[in-house]
Amino acid sequence: MNVLVIGGGGREHAICHQLRRSPLLKKLFVLPGNAGTTSIATNIAGSATDIALALEVARRESIDLTIVGPEDPLAAGVVDAFQKAGRRIFGPSAAAARLESDKAFAKQLMRQYVVPTAEARVFDRYDLAHQYIATRDEALVVKAAGLAKGKGVIVCDDPSQALLAAEDMLVKRVFGDAGSRIVVEEKLDGREVSVLALVEGHTIALLEPARDYKRLRDDDAGPNTGGMGSYSRSDLIDEATMRLIESQIFVPLLDGLVREEIPYCGVLYAGLMLTPAGPKVLEFNCRFGDPETQALLMRLNSDLLVVVDAALNARLDEVTLAWDTRPSVCVVMAAPGYPDRPELGERIDGLSRVSESRDLAVFHAGTQLDAGRVITSGGRVLSVSAVGDSLTEAADRAYAVVENISFRGATYRRDIGRKN
Repeated sequence: MNVLVIGGGGREHAICHQLRRSPLLKKLFVLPGNAGTTSIATNIAGSATDIALALEVARRESIDLTIVGPEDPLAAGVVDAFQKAGRRIFGPSAAAARLESDKAFAKQLMRQYVVPTAEARVFDRYDLAHQYIATRDEALVVKAAGLAKGKGVIVCDDPSQALLAAEDMLVKRVFGDAGSRIVVEEKLDGREVSVLALVEGHTIALLEPARDYKRLRDDDAGPNTGGMGSYSRSDLIDEATMRLIESQIFVPLLDGLVREEIPYCGVLYAGLMLTPAGPKVLEFNCRFGDPETQALLMRLNSDLLVVVDAALNARLDEVTLAWDTRPSVCVVMAAPGYPDRPELGERIDGLSRVSESRDLAVFHAGTQLDAGRVITSGGRVLSVSAVGDSLTEAADRAYAVVENISFRGATYRRDIGRKN
């Protein structure tokens, strides 16, 4: 098959890296890709949100199957456009992608179909939000309802911080239109974990669990980011909890979508808090997570192209996913100034000295080629990913590579896989 991957981050590089192993693959294209994907795929210049260009590439290159990486083209309706044109594409429709692009809609759906989540209220006026927050005396979380690149969630230790966060979003519009509506919810306590699933209608294929590190600095300090690293291991959640997550979260939500006549085909990502009262949903994403994907795909032994093709042919129930039992760690190297004002255009040194293998890969994200040199072009620059016999060994392998790659002001956490 000729395959097109839409996106240009570390997640998309990891997807391309996995697809290259498939004997079913004929040609691989990526729109727009990055400096790392140039060696394993044909990069197409342009924007991941340019739906017309994606369709043109699909026609011109006789693409048999398209995989969408980021959330923006999903929310913009790239899947709807491809389906209308009779093109096979893996990802949810714009209506289904509202689970991610509209947190207020997601909350309403969870409430309606009894999916466990934090108690919340939705506001589009600051005076009403102020009136509500002022009556609270506990820690709160304030979220931009729209897409904010993983940065629109403010965890507030007290209501005074929540008032400032609400003002920033609704009055100062720090997240633009994404913050024109906000969700104010109770702060859940417990252990955070990510569970992704491949979905086709009622059929669910859970992936192995993963742990994401959202905060910029060690010990979960600093601002929220798109993700500074992740790890995955089979014993992160026991089997009983995984069955509970499937039966109490994924099944009722997907049943609800069917009842609402919103068919779902693609990846459904549940960000969860394991509370004393059981797993509760923090958020849903409608695509592979980033950087969870980098860690997960390092452990996936199944042919990703076969699995995606089966989902698009309504045969996902015939697929059994095979995993490397060893844990994996992904460490993100970010540009200085990330996440607010990343400084770009810095030369990256040390990449040629990395000996990649089945157990070690450097996935590019914010990179591009400039006169033959690899330079930084985005906030998150590289995702260094490794597998090891233990979580400690996987982390040590990843950090050994991180310490041999350099660019001015490189920022990374030093506790990925070392702090649970």
